[in-house]
Amino acid sequence: QVQLVESGGDLVQPGGSLRLSCAASGRILSLTAMGWYRQAPGKQRELVAIIPNGGVAKYSDSVKGRFTISRDNAENTVYLQMNTLKPEDTAVYYCNAELCYYRDDDSPVCLRDYWGKGTLVTVSS
Repeated sequence: QVQLVESGGDLVQPGGSLRLSCAASGRILSLTAMGWYRQAPGKQRELVAIIPNGGVAKYSDSVKGRFTISRDNAENTVYLQMNTLKPEDTAVYYCNAELCYYRDDDSPVCLRDYWGKGTLVTVSS
């Protein structure tokens, strides 16, 4: 199977920076789009940023100019550089991917939404 494993979440003061990573592992055939979503307590999960393979990244208005998404296709990894963090950025950040992979019987399967388990970012003084 395939795993998306996030890392980099931490407690940081307002105005600080963090870099999240999400590594995809397994018998991956292709990674089309990779992105980051977040879910704050009591709120719905929302898109933070998404980067298609070879395409232009898109950001939510709330993070535009502060966050940067990038990907390393050789390592099947997506990053989220978060600068000038605000308390309202506090949330569990989830990695998401549109991907194809090989099953154990070597048959390919494609999924539009594959999720990691999340990493907690807390912005507080």
